[in-house]
Amino acid sequence: MDTLITAGRVLPRPSAPVLDGAVLVRDGVLVAAGPRADVVAQAAPDAARHDFPTGTALAGLCNVHVHLAFDASREMLAHFSENEDLLEGARSRLTAMLRSGVTTVRDLGDRGHLGAAVRRSFDGEAAPRLLVSGPPITVPGGHCHFFGGETASDDEIRALIDANAAAGADVLKVMASGGQITEGGADMWESQFDVRQLRVITEHAGRHGLPVAAHAHGADAIEAAVEAGVSTVEHCSFLTGPRSFDRREHVAKRMAAEGISACSTSSRNWRVIVEKLGDEVAQAMYGRLPWLEEHGVRLLSGTDAGLPGSVFDDPVGALELYEWLGFPRRRILEIATEDSAAGLGLASVTGRLEAGLAADVLVVEGDPLASLAALRTPLLVLAQGQSVAFT
Repeated sequence: MDTLITAGRVLPRPSAPVLDGAVLVRDGVLVAAGPRADVVAQAAPDAARHDFPTGTALAGLCNVHVHLAFDASREMLAHFSENEDLLEGARSRLTAMLRSGVTTVRDLGDRGHLGAAVRRSFDGEAAPRLLVSGPPITVPGGHCHFFGGETASDDEIRALIDANAAAGADVLKVMASGGQITEGGADMWESQFDVRQLRVITEHAGRHGLPVAAHAHGADAIEAAVEAGVSTVEHCSFLTGPRSFDRREHVAKRMAAEGISACSTSSRNWRVIVEKLGDEVAQAMYGRLPWLEEHGVRLLSGTDAGLPGSVFDDPVGALELYEWLGFPRRRILEIATEDSAAGLGLASVTGRLEAGLAADVLVVEGDPLASLAALRTPLLVLAQGQSVAFT
């Protein structure tokens, strides 16, 4: 069955808008996207048709750093600890993401392989493409130890990687530095693993064909993770203390040269942080993003959804940080779609409206190239060709 979508504008890629365009989907795959007349001519006579004369069709958005096990409330850790069955809550959060236009999600830390269970539970239903890590690798009592991924030796590291791979992990997560939600653990800028240990992780993950995502706030942890050959650096804050930073140019150059991506993990909470810290400190913290961009490091769109205030249904609030930093809206849309897909190894699967790719399609009212606020009004969302109900 063909599905034909016409729109006032189509963005096969954000850099190549087409006015009065159309998108054709067949069996969950994109057949064509471009000028209306060209695309309509390829559609079957009985194609299901959706017309949005004032709308924009673009690739579905990506959120490459979430925690479906958390509920984004101030009591999220208590709720996580008290709740043995997290499946229904996680399902509702994933559905909320789809309704907000997100069609590719990467969960980077859960308990008991919740993410894999969530993915199985949506068999046959519309849902975002979900990549999962399972319990992240940490040290005894270390950051996010409550997910169940504590390791005290190389053998335990390898055993956890084997277990995560067997449970269906698509990526391995390591807590290379401390974080801010684990009482008694390492500070954000303090390293939890050295280069040798991180190499054990990347090499053993490689035997399973799995990339490694490194949680790394500290400048030393970032450098060690890059030297060990991780695929993505999460947060990538370059912290050396509570409000001190050390952006290391040689590290950024190596990331760019080796294709190691950086995910800011900034949610819509960025405005609160700017207000709390002041413009000077906020620019020092968030300024790493245009700095990384200038050095050629691929940026990925992720929000750390699930942490307090980091909600699952407002990708636009997070993307507006880039606009505050001076990024053109075209680049912001590229980061949220094709760049993030490429950073996950999915460039041949999604991220663009191109023949042969999965039919991950978002139609919004208005023009997001003129105002990101247009993304707040989704009119139609397809995930691998399946549409989500908005009621």
